[in-house]
Amino acid sequence: QMQLAESGGGLVQSGESLRLTCVAAGRNFHWYGVGWFRQVPGKEREGVAVIKSSDDSTYYADFVNGRFTISKDNAKNTVYLQMKNLKPEDTAVYYCAATVPSPPGIGIPRYTLYDHWGQGTQVTVSS
Repeated sequence: QMQLAESGGGLVQSGESLRLTCVAAGRNFHWYGVGWFRQVPGKEREGVAVIKSSDDSTYYADFVNGRFTISKDNAKNTVYLQMKNLKPEDTAVYYCAATVPSPPGIGIPRYTLYDHWGQGTQVTVSS
């Protein structure tokens, strides 16, 4: 069983940056497709960025618009989400997710296709 643990969330002002970290334990990360998702109360969980297991290709949600970067360090069993120029609308609980293999197709898969989840980390962006 894989366990995921996120960290790095916090309260920042609009325009500032954060780096989220997700460390995996229990399984080797190398073969897993990984991603970051976020959720606000009353809304469905949405994809932010993913890395596909087949070729390490990355996909981002349209709202990212070049502000975020997802990366993975297989040696450290860690995936990162570097977020720059944060906006109040980025406020959410951010979750790390993993599954093997990645769901087929291009783009960000639906969150229901991921098997393993972290507990989430709160990101709050004030205006």
